[in-house]
Amino acid sequence: MSSYKYKRIFLIVLDSVGIGEAPDAKEFGDEGSDTLGHIAETMNGLQMPNMAKLGLSHIKEIQGIEKHETPLANYGMMQEASSGKDTMTGHWEIMGLHITEPFRVFPEGFPPELVEVLETQWGRKMIGNKVASGTEILDELAEEHVKTGDVIVYTSADSVLQIAAHEDIVPLEELYDMCEKARRITLDPKYMVGRIIARPFIGQNGQWERTPNRHDYALKPFERTVMNELADGGYDSIALGKISDIYDGEGITEAIRTISNDDGMEKLVQSMDQSFTGLSFLNLVDFDAKYGHRRDPKGYGEALEQFDRQLAEVLEKLNDDDLLMITADHGNDPTHPGTDHTREFVPLLVYSKSQTEAKDLGVRQTFADVGATIADNFNVRMPNSGTSFLKEI
Repeated sequence: MSSYKYKRIFLIVLDSVGIGEAPDAKEFGDEGSDTLGHIAETMNGLQMPNMAKLGLSHIKEIQGIEKHETPLANYGMMQEASSGKDTMTGHWEIMGLHITEPFRVFPEGFPPELVEVLETQWGRKMIGNKVASGTEILDELAEEHVKTGDVIVYTSADSVLQIAAHEDIVPLEELYDMCEKARRITLDPKYMVGRIIARPFIGQNGQWERTPNRHDYALKPFERTVMNELADGGYDSIALGKISDIYDGEGITEAIRTISNDDGMEKLVQSMDQSFTGLSFLNLVDFDAKYGHRRDPKGYGEALEQFDRQLAEVLEKLNDDDLLMITADHGNDPTHPGTDHTREFVPLLVYSKSQTEAKDLGVRQTFADVGATIADNFNVRMPNSGTSFLKEI
């Protein structure tokens, strides 16, 4: 392995935590979106002292977030270059890929010819087949599913086909098999579905509860990512939360599942107790799934404040030759109309205990600058997209 500046890099993606509308927001129907700003207004100010110390309000002033005269972290924001505003597009770009053709979305549900093929392959009928919240569709259709055995299929603003089934009605093994069949069928370019998601649940009489046995079946990245280069270069590439699903396991040396933001932060802290050389990459999905899509700014704000409390232990445990990077993959303004993601800038905070001063990293023109910096640090092949800011920090 080659020499490196930082032995371990910890990358946290705050799923959907945008920081204001991107220049092309109008093209996506997202004018006026500002995930962090509007949440802070709803909360009458966010209480996030650790993010404040790092320099969050130096990127853009956020109500309640003190603007420290000398922030600890290098700070900036990033604009998405790819065509899209979904989880996979954002994450793939972070690791160096530029997506020019957006994944297909299905605002009117899946086409009849696909439904027919899936039902034949599954040996089960489909109910739902529309854009829906995962909890609301259970309230609407779970009883019918339990009575008939027909599976609930729904989609969202993302390019996803989600299959919800009661674990007592459709055993997990069968549900996962259905997802694998759907994955193979929807590789067809005319469908181009980003992810197939198993959504098992339990309960009865209207008291439904989704279980932690969710499983995602994503498309493989179209090209090699920075994580492929790390793994092939002999470095660790540790995936926490849904990271492994997003990249379909590509370039990952260890995958660790999580069941919530809190669990994700605990798993990150545990990874900090390990001696490794490379990347520990965490996604905190609750911001997006539980609060953004459900348009719950208060719950979102409380989750952000909880993250900040847990961040204190992360900052404490960093070694002098560690680097912490905090960013996001898109926006999801809970005050914006609808339940869709929002096309926004994302924050960028980059911190090491060994740095002597914090620098303004400016407005990065692509999320891929993060991946380029990681590749540069470990002296592996740089992605085709992105500019390293390693020398700037």
